[in-house]
Amino acid sequence: MRTESSAGHTSAAVRTVLEAELRAARDRGAEQPRVVDVGGGSGSWAVPLASQGCLVTVVEPNLDALATLERRAAEVGVVDRITVVADDCDALGEHVRPASADLVLAHGLLEVVDDPAAVAAALAQVTAPGGAVSVLVANRHGAVLHRALTGRLDEARRLLAEPDGVLTHDSETLLRRMDTDGLRGLLAGAGLEVVLIQGDGVVSDIVPVGTAAETSTQLGSVEHELAEFEAEAAAVPPLRDIAGRLHALARRPA
Repeated sequence: MRTESSAGHTSAAVRTVLEAELRAARDRGAEQPRVVDVGGGSGSWAVPLASQGCLVTVVEPNLDALATLERRAAEVGVVDRITVVADDCDALGEHVRPASADLVLAHGLLEVVDDPAAVAAALAQVTAPGGAVSVLVANRHGAVLHRALTGRLDEARRLLAEPDGVLTHDSETLLRRMDTDGLRGLLAGAGLEVVLIQGDGVVSDIVPVGTAAETSTQLGSVEHELAEFEAEAAAVPPLRDIAGRLHALARRPA
């Protein structure tokens, strides 16, 4: 269940928000915060979170991805902190107790499910009062801009006009892309309080980092500058709204 919205480019801004949320959970008395990673794939989030002392439940139907997850967890010694559920997100309520999770992740999920409103409601249901849901989704306006900047203007025009932000006749792997207002409304409709929406991949997906001729020191400097810019731009609405992905943090009222 991997999509462009969770494709290995996730910024430090997203990690910073999640780390702050885990600190808040510990301040509330959760020594080992309970995290549910829905559509968690091969554990790109689950393994690091388990390494930080969280108890993580991964709900993922892809058995190959789960095999990779289990191997990665074994390599870093966190198998005992990760519970694997080989099932689809539609069955979330059957495997996770209501109001039990300090943090619920849905990264690259809402673009590919048949009923995003029902899934958002299920995410809210398993979140503890005061806990949070982290959602990472493909941004429709970012996709339009990316196509325009790479010269695919016909695709950009068609994508801009499509209600779901996808080119349905071009073998798209996503069912939808979202914008800021749509994402906010979806989460609010599930009874969640949206406390943050930021961009992920404002320019990092389209700006070349360097050339093969540059030294590792030069490349490192460029990457550092790019990361600093991304961190500053992520929260600025005009730039946030054209990022490759949108990251939202929404809280279940206490």
